[in-house]
Parts: sequence; C-alpha cells; structure tokens
Amino acid sequence: MNVIHALGREVDAPPPTFSDSQFGIILRRQRCRPPDNSGLKNYTGIPSRFINLSNSFEFAGWGSIYHVKLTTADRDAGERALDKQKKEKVLGEFTAAALAGNAVLGSVFYAFPAVIVVAGIYSPICLFIATLILFLWRPIMLELVSALPISGAPYTHLLNVSTKGLAVVGASLLMLDFIATSIVSSATAATYLAGEVVLPFPSWVLAVMVLALFTMVSLSGVRESARIALLVLSLHVLTMTSLIIASTVNWARMGNERLKQNWSLGMAEHSQTSAASILKQVYYGICLGMLGLTGFECIPSYIARIKDGRFPAVLRNLHLPAIVFNTVLMLLVLATIPLDVIKNGGAANVLSVLVDAFIVLCGGVLTGILSACELLEQLSHHRVLPKAFLRVTPRTNAPYVSIFCFVAACGIIYASAGANLGVISEMFSLVWLCVMTLFPLSLLILRFNRGRLRRSDTTRLSTILFALLIVSPVILAGNIALNPKTAGYFAIYEICVLSLLVVTQNKVAILRWIYWIYDQWYGFVNGSKEAAIVPQQPTGGGLVKLMTKLRQQVVCICVKGDEINLLFHMVLYVQKNEETSHLKIIHFYEEEKGGIPSELEANAKILDEAFPEITIDLLLIEDTFEPRTVHALAHHLDIPPSLMFISCPGPDFPWTVEELGTRVILL
Repeated sequence: MNVIHALGREVDAPPPTFSDSQFGIILRRQRCRPPDNSGLKNYTGIPSRFINLSNSFEFAGWGSIYHVKLTTADRDAGERALDKQKKEKVLGEFTAAALAGNAVLGSVFYAFPAVIVVAGIYSPICLFIATLILFLWRPIMLELVSALPISGAPYTHLLNVSTKGLAVVGASLLMLDFIATSIVSSATAATYLAGEVVLPFPSWVLAVMVLALFTMVSLSGVRESARIALLVLSLHVLTMTSLIIASTVNWARMGNERLKQNWSLGMAEHSQTSAASILKQVYYGICLGMLGLTGFECIPSYIARIKDGRFPAVLRNLHLPAIVFNTVLMLLVLATIPLDVIKNGGAANVLSVLVDAFIVLCGGVLTGILSACELLEQLSHHRVLPKAFLRVTPRTNAPYVSIFCFVAACGIIYASAGANLGVISEMFSLVWLCVMTLFPLSLLILRFNRGRLRRSDTTRLSTILFALLIVSPVILAGNIALNPKTAGYFAIYEICVLSLLVVTQNKVAILRWIYWIYDQWYGFVNGSKEAAIVPQQPTGGGLVKLMTKLRQQVVCICVKGDEINLLFHMVLYVQKNEETSHLKIIHFYEEEKGGIPSELEANAKILDEAFPEITIDLLLIEDTFEPRTVHALAHHLDIPPSLMFISCPGPDFPWTVEELGTRVILL
C-alpha cells in the first residue's frame, strides 16, 4: 500500500494492524444468507413460552433489499391524493365556527342552571372569569395546530409527539367527550321542549328522535352539514341578540329594583358573608362556568377541513361571542327575573322563561357527530379501528359506518345511564376538562420531544405550565369537590371506552394471551408438560394463523441517512407501538446528491437479524422526498401515508407534516 508523503514523495506504508483493519466488522457484514431468504435463525438460548409452539413462530422471515421505480400510475395516484387533500379544505371562517359554535353557544343553556344554583348573585362574575380563562388555551391551540394541522386532535397531536398508548388514552377521552356532547345536547333540548309543551311521550324519546334526525343530516357530508349548522347558529345569534336588546330595554324601564331585590335575597340565603364564603361561591361558580365553553375542544378535531389561515379567526369568532352572551345574559337574568323563579326547579329550564333553546341545542348534536367522524377516520388510518370505518357514501362522501357506529355508541351510553340527563351531564363536566388538559400537555411534550417542528405561532412556556399545572387541576378539583359522584361516573365510562380501544389496538397481544391460556390448558389435560416441545401438529392452529395474518400488515419508516442508532430507535418504536411483523425502511436518494449512504444496506441487514420477529426490507427509490412521491409510494405499497414514519423535520424543511401525511416518531 502506497501513500503520498508530505514532501510529495511516494513511500511504502506499513500494513495495518488487525484492530486497524476492523476485520471483525468486515467479516460480520459479509455474512451470507440463502439466496431465497429461506431458513430460520436458531433460538437455542431462549426457550418458547408455549408448550406446543416453538420459537420459529416468532420468526417473521429474512428481509430483502429492493430498488423501487415509481410507475406513472403511482405518480398519478399521488397527485390525486394531494388534490383530494386540498379539496377537503371546504370550511371557511364562519362555516368552521358554526360547526362548533352551536355546541359552544348552546352550552350556556346547561351551564346557567348549575352556575346560578351554586354562585347565586355572583354568577355573572363567575361566567366572565370562566370565559376569560380560555385566553390561556387559544395560543396553545394555535401553536399545536400550526405545528400539526391534522384532524382528530388532540389524539393526533399526542400520536406525533409521544407513544401510541398515550395517544389512545387521549382518543378515549375525546370520543367520550363527543358522545357526551351529542347526548347532553339532544337530551337538554328535549327537556327544554318538554318543559314548555306537553309531549305525548317521555322526553328521552324526543332525545333519541333528535339523534336520529341529525344522523340523517350528517350523512349529507361535511360541507352541507356546515351550512345547516351556520343557518342554525345565525338564527341563534339573532335570537340572543334580540333577547339582549329586549331585556336591556326592560331593565331600563324597571330600573335596578329587581337587581337589588335579588342581591338582598342572595345575601340572605347565605348566613356567612365573609370574604372566604364569597370566594368559595365564586370559585365553584367558575368551575361550573367553564362548562359554558364546551365545544371549543371540537374545533381542532376537524382542522384538516378548515381552509389555511382561518383557524385563528375561527377561535376568535367563537370566544368573543361566548364572553358577551354568557356574561351579559346572566346579568340580564338577575336584573329582570326574581331569584326564586330562576332557582325554581334547580337546574331545569332556567332560561325557558326567556328563549326557546331547542334548535341551537340540536345543532350541538351535529358538532359531536362530525367531530367524532374525523377522530374515527384517524383511528382507522392508524389501525386502531378496522378499515370499515373509512367507507363513505358514493354521493356525499359521508363516512356512514363511523356515523352509525357513533350514534349507536351514544344510544348505548344514554341507555346505560337510564336515560338520566343528570348522570351524563356530571360525567361530561369532567371529561371535557380532561380533554382541555390534553392541549397544554400535548404542547409541552411537543416542545420537549419535537421542538424542531416548524410552526408559525409560539406560546410562552409559563402560559403552558400555568394552564397545565395550576388552572386545569384547580378546576377539576372544584368540580369533583362540588359533586364527588362525577368522578365515579367519569371513571366508569372512561374505563369502558378506553378498554374497547385498548383491545382493538392490541389485538395480537390479546390473542397471544388467549393462545397461551389454551396451550397451558391443553398441555395440562393431555399431560404434555414433560413431552416434546413441538408436536407435528401444533394446537390452536386457527389462532396461530390469525395472529400471523394480523401481524403481516406493512409499516414503513423513511430515513435520510445510515446512522444505525437512529435506525435502531425507529425500529424499536415500531416494535413497541405497532402490531406488525413487516417493516420497510424507505430511502429516497438522488445520484447527483451523493446517492445511497454507504452503510445503509449493511445496517439494514444487521437490524433484520436484531429483530427476528420483524421482516425488515430496505426499499431504495431514486427520487426526491416530497409529498408527491410519498403519496405515490403509499399507493405503490397499498398503505396509507399515516403508516409511514419519519424523524422530526427541522424548521427549514419545505413541507409540512400535513402535506406529507406521515407520522413523526423521533426528535
């Protein structure tokens, strides 16, 4: 071996030592496999956990290396996917606000009764402070959406910044919130109407009829549903504005006499008028007053349907009217209606003296249904739920399976509560607060785990911590202290919904446990514990085939370089979060920009041996990594882009996560 000396002369160099030659590494990377990738890796050191099934069951097969060329059909499919993504942004500033607006502005009708009973004459103050608290959440939501504008939030936020297990917990809370929104809206509307007219049937029958009616409305599609929601919201705003004007005129004619009487009566009802007693009333009133803002959590769940740049205006258009209507209406109630009339009947029909709330509360049902459909679609894309939830009607593209399943879930939960609105309302109070807590939690984890993500809005860290660690726990504690039963109702329903999602997410793991129990029982009955480990015909062959089939679904990771530590962590993420035995490492390369990294193929083979339960293929595509080619490759592999994972893109990356459609799994 010759080298060039510093003086320019060619001299002989001594041969490298054994350690310098790295002969062990060279030998390791030159190990050959059978040409057809057949054969098994021996597991002599690890015994099988099953009596009648060997460790060969765990072996998924050797991976291969492919050079993939995207066809014209693939590229056309990629273009169509991007066009569809753009066309789905059908909601403008007002239609997007209308979908959640009926729930936000309609929630006043079930928040007012609870607040007036607890806070009495201090109710306007409590509602005003409660609505101001939302100023903490608006910048948090803006930053999250600017970084991850993906429908199904905050489930999709947690999925991209943490583990899938935590995201499933968030999805269960979100689903329970949407269910409670629809049930409480329909049942409260029925209760209000039953308080004003005589119904020939129980009010719960009318609640079911309302759910059925808006099931049909939601089948018209998002665009038409949003238009109907806008019409309902416009009517409601017009009615509320007219009410405020008429009540103000009435107050001017009556003077402050009624307000003074209510004030005196409210003070007389409480024997203690100390500052501590007043603060306690105000505190509990604020805790319950937060329920007058239910519906805001629904807006990020359909963010992919909202036109670019309109989300801040949507939040503003809902928040400011909520401040005005909640505070001013409560003040007018106290100024024009006797306090004993307001409190008559406890939490029922406080506002029926003023306005018929039936229509706008019905609009809240539509909010819950459409928000839930977006979440169910995301859960199906991520294989938490079956693909059947992606089926749509041919004319309106409405996800009819999701709609019918969600409404059925609403019916089951409503029936399980004995058609008792009080039980669902008490559960709703806690689940809504928990969902709102997920937003600052998601942003805090995003800052820590995905801090490089590009985003247009930034929230102060002190605001995030204040909302997460102080405001949320204090409001939650207040609602539980007021009625400890709410915690019990919430826990029961949350455990049920979460258990269902955990089962659907961990199908193979549960089947493995079932097979193990069956295998142990079979071995005990047949006395085969001391027999040979593997019989000629393993027991439970149907379960084994089902587990194998479920694990064969493909998952991809897109890599830029060949660093084995990053590749290892990405494969480890897949192993812990996805039930798959087939992983494809994707690398897009361009010859003029350096071509394929030198160690990528060798490291892929090492990982394929390190994870014998996963077949790890390496796919090399000579093309640019961009949304068009990502969607084209997804069509080529017949998987959704949501099952193609990437490391966190930096602030200078030209594409957004929404455009790529992929999931972020590393820092």
